[in-house]
Amino acid sequence: MATVSEGNLPAPISLPSLELTGQERDELGLVATQLACLGPGIADDVNWIAAARRLSCQVPVRLRETIRQYRHDCGPEAFLAIRNLPVDVAALPATPTVRDSVERRTTVPASVIALLASQLGEMISFRDEKLGALVQNVVPVPGMEASQSNAGSVDLEMHVENAFHRSRPDYVTLLCLRGDYAGAAGTTVSSIRRALPLMPEHARRVLAEPRFVTQPPPSFRESTATPVHPVLMGNPADPDVRIDLAATVALDEEAGQAMEQLRDAFTLVAVAVVMRSGDLVFIDNRLALHGRSSFVPRYDGNDRWLHRSFVHLDSRRGRADQFGESPVLN
Repeated sequence: MATVSEGNLPAPISLPSLELTGQERDELGLVATQLACLGPGIADDVNWIAAARRLSCQVPVRLRETIRQYRHDCGPEAFLAIRNLPVDVAALPATPTVRDSVERRTTVPASVIALLASQLGEMISFRDEKLGALVQNVVPVPGMEASQSNAGSVDLEMHVENAFHRSRPDYVTLLCLRGDYAGAAGTTVSSIRRALPLMPEHARRVLAEPRFVTQPPPSFRESTATPVHPVLMGNPADPDVRIDLAATVALDEEAGQAMEQLRDAFTLVAVAVVMRSGDLVFIDNRLALHGRSSFVPRYDGNDRWLHRSFVHLDSRRGRADQFGESPVLN
């Protein structure tokens, strides 16, 4: 079996986080409520998204400073958690239980994720996934427990979000409205900046060659696999990564061995974060894989519920795939 290079194991990883004070939480809650009350009350409306972009400049200063620094350099973990956000569990409706669940209404939680995503960059979505909604629900769906998608509840393999797509997100944003009952569903994060030092040089060279293809995830309805592509791209000393451990296939035996070595390295440096109500995480989708550990849903209205949004660094990043004048990409 292919293994990573022998040597010193990685040191324990502490993921960066910011916990809002009570005053900061209240200040953000006021801005989110203001945004939620703006017409037309539709989270996909381009005017509402423009308002989110404008009002994002009014979130607490320490929060803006932290997000701006993360945007400049996401660090070795490629991750940032923000805690104690204004999410009122008592005011939430039942957790949705249908496939392709999205949040079209301008609720306070939808406004929170839109504000913070807009401070990081430009919100986007994909026409073939989740009906093109900008604020999506990540919830367990009856009958889809074994699915390798956001609707499943088994272990979700680590992946770059929409690795098959040329305009895949630069960042993934997840906001927890409800945690799972047992507090066991860990969002797994693993950074190529942590994994790369464990990889032998030969495997790195193989992974930088176009010897792989990636299938779209089950959440996409009509898309096709990628052209042949490398897994590691850019500066060899600090590369971007493009892989879905459930959907990327090596085209030859040597490439397959290198991919298994990379899987081993990612597993060694992976960290699981159990998200609770009011937690939000940013994941740099160019540098980190993410997944989820298994949990047991009850389908009683109180299951795990996340909002998810995707971010590009600039509005021209996906222009070639843009659907009309909206931020929805083909």
